[in-house]
Parts: sequence; structure tokens; C-alpha cells
Amino acid sequence: MQKILVIGSINVDFVVSSKVRPKIGETVIGEKLTVTYGGKGANQAIAAARLKASVSMIGKVGVDFIANDVLENLNKNNVDISNVESIKQSETGSAHITLSDGDNSIIVIPGANNCFEKNFIEKFSQVILQHDFVIVQNEIPAFIVEQVLDFCYINNIDTIYNPAPFREIALDTLLKAKYITPNEHEAISLLKTKNLKEIVKQYPNQVIITLGSKGAMYFDGEKIVKVKAIKTTVVDTTGAGDTFNGALAVALSKDEPLFKAINFANVAASLSIEKLGAQAGMPSLSMVEEKFKKL
Repeated sequence: MQKILVIGSINVDFVVSSKVRPKIGETVIGEKLTVTYGGKGANQAIAAARLKASVSMIGKVGVDFIANDVLENLNKNNVDISNVESIKQSETGSAHITLSDGDNSIIVIPGANNCFEKNFIEKFSQVILQHDFVIVQNEIPAFIVEQVLDFCYINNIDTIYNPAPFREIALDTLLKAKYITPNEHEAISLLKTKNLKEIVKQYPNQVIITLGSKGAMYFDGEKIVKVKAIKTTVVDTTGAGDTFNGALAVALSKDEPLFKAINFANVAASLSIEKLGAQAGMPSLSMVEEKFKKL
């Protein structure tokens, strides 16, 4: 079994549901408060683990009332947390999500997720080398992302870099990722052009642009390939992108062709948005396989 390592954020999500999204200076009456587990790193790790991958995580939590629950949640979802550290200098990360009409807006408080050590590679190089595939995102410090992409590139470890939320990164560092999975807005900001077709043409079989309800696109070296989204009933899109990335890593770690891997990830993402909460809807392998067969 291929080993997947996720290096990333661990949060608690506070989700407010409301029929009306408040305007600036406006107060509205909401419908429900739900407290769930999240963080892009934790979400991607759990998404992959539910698909029967061997998944480990490197991350940080605080020493506070929610940290134990967060760690227990990862553990019960079969994510190896032996390299998740509890630190005293900051609180566990949190995300504050407003959910309205099936879509979301999010404010993230990084907390412990910002407290990675400067000598990260020196400390965790042997852990990274024990894995076949690494996923990294932008809810941890930029220097960690850069160190990880450099180290994995030198050591021939495949990586998925999910550049969310968007921030600048040097092009030469960006292209050390085996696969880059921006949404259309992140792709435009990262690669400085609004022409999505030109973006994927420049980076064949590397840049995979996710398009929400329109699916995903990439360039296979000969033609632009559009992978259709899977129609479903939308309840909450919060964890869809993370489910996509976790599932994509699982399929690619099994040496599936890129088109099939993206299709597999689309199916997983479509199932994930049928329930409330970033992790609640993340599907099992049997659920994805059953739906995949019907395509």
C-alpha cells in the first residue's frame, strides 16, 4: 500500500447557517450553529484515509480544550498522528464559516498552524522519506511549503500542491510540485493570465484547474481535457476541494492515469457535498467505487 503524507493545517470549524448573508454593517438572524472539524490539511488527510489509503499527517495543535477532540477525530479516521505536535505558544486553529444557499465564505484563524519550526526539513526529513506521496497547501507558513516542495523534488517524491488560500509563490518553486491543483481564481492569480486554456497548455499533466460545478481541466500534451463534474444535490461545498485533493492523491498513488484519477476525485467530491460539514460527507471507498461504476 502506498503511503501518503499530508503536511498542513488542523482546525475546528464553526459553521453558521443562514438564509440571508449579512451585508456590511448588517445583523441577521441565523438558523443554526454547527461545530465540526476541519483545516485543509486535516480534511485532505481524512478524505484520503476514508478511501483506504495509508495516511500520516504532520501538523500543529494548541494545548487547549479543543485539541484533544481534534486529535481523537484524526485518530478515529485512521490518520497517523504521531507527528502532530501540541504546542503551548498558540491556540488550535479555527475557521469561521458562513453557509448560505449551499455556498460558503470563510475566515481562518491560523493559531498553531502558523507555528512550524524553521528547521522543519531537518526535523522531519526521515518522516517525509518514508512516504510515496505528499500533499501540501497554503494554511501553513509559506517557507514550509517551499521547503517541502524543494525537498520532495530533490528526492523524487510525488507531490500535490493545492495553492489555497491563494498567496504568491516563486514560479520555479511552484513548478517543483508534480501536480498543482488551483481553482480558476487561484490559477489566474498564480500564473498571471485570465486564459485558463493557456495556463494548462503551458504545464501539461501538471496543472489541474478545478472548476466547481463545471468539473476540472488539464492539458495532456496533445489536447485540453475537460473532466465533467458529477451532478448531485448540494448541501455544503466546504470540503469539496479538500476531498478532491485527497482522492486525487489516492488514485495517483495507485498509478492510475490522470484522467481516471481526476474522474475518481470528482466522484468523491460530489459525494462530499451532500452533507453539512467539511468532513461529514467525505465518502468511503465503496461509496466512490459504486458511483464511479455508474459513470
